Amino acid sequence: MSTSVVAPWIAVQAQQLLAQRGHAWLLTGPSGLGQYSLALALVRAWLCEHPSAQGACGTCGSCHAIDVRTHADLCVLMPETFMLELGWPLSEKAQSDIDDKKRKPSKEIRVDAMRDAVEFSQRTSARGRGKAVLVFPAERMNNVTANALLKTLEEPPGDVKFVLASDAGHQLLPTIRSRCLGHSMVWPDVTSSLAWIEGQGVPPAQARVMLRAAGGRPEDALLFSQSGRDAQAWVKLPKAMARGDVSVLKDWSPAQAVDALHKLCHDALAVKTGAEPRFFESADLPAGGTLATLTAWNRALAATSRTVEHPFNAGLMLEALVSQAQIALNSKQ
Repeated sequence: MSTSVVAPWIAVQAQQLLAQRGHAWLLTGPSGLGQYSLALALVRAWLCEHPSAQGACGTCGSCHAIDVRTHADLCVLMPETFMLELGWPLSEKAQSDIDDKKRKPSKEIRVDAMRDAVEFSQRTSARGRGKAVLVFPAERMNNVTANALLKTLEEPPGDVKFVLASDAGHQLLPTIRSRCLGHSMVWPDVTSSLAWIEGQGVPPAQARVMLRAAGGRPEDALLFSQSGRDAQAWVKLPKAMARGDVSVLKDWSPAQAVDALHKLCHDALAVKTGAEPRFFESADLPAGGTLATLTAWNRALAATSRTVEHPFNAGLMLEALVSQAQIALNSKQ
């Protein structure tokens, strides 16, 4: 999610959006297309002391304050798990509660954080360039949190702008969506995606495998590479699952395994129905499996994905997932 270089397709979209008027944007699209990067590019430009049509200058005091996560006129609303991952500071109380082990970092955007954001929006700008509120991933707002935002989103006080970014915009309240100008993220072409991924230090052969593994989504491909998973392990995954070989998943979390198996199941079903696979090469897919068993496996994986973050025994869960895959991929009737 956090990248050192703004991708060219993100810079183009930022320039297009900055040329338009509006106080609230909703950026939507599948994960890995750069919603967070685009949202951050917008708030940087809104708050920049020397902005241009291309965006923020990158060198002024405001840009530096955002870089070091201390800008007084920027409020970032994320689940606490995301805040910690991306280097944004938590509120003093939230940090104290987590340090004292009173609770774990939240995976949702908490309603008290939203109330703080509403109060923030009513203050006078500290730097005189207005204020900005960035919400990501916006679908992590529950109904109570989202309703706390509605009034301010509809009638923002003063000079505050909002940008909400989401990988699942359909999950947002219709009233939230209706109060924002919508923008659908652009899918970059393969050549541009590979050039950008390789520019982050990923070897070309690995970049190509990871981009395919991510379904053509460049930021997801980069995160995949940075997770430590091996490109060759991805290539070998389908036939290893058909053999029941759990060792290929030994360094993967259950969530990563379920995601990978969902992609394998998708491609196996695609081939069975005469379509092209998306995440693996055709030659790397096992020949077995029937439509009925693969469809049942797909439903089972969907059910598992809803509880995959529960504190199960990871080793036992991986063994069960591989056994399920082996049965589905070797079925004959």
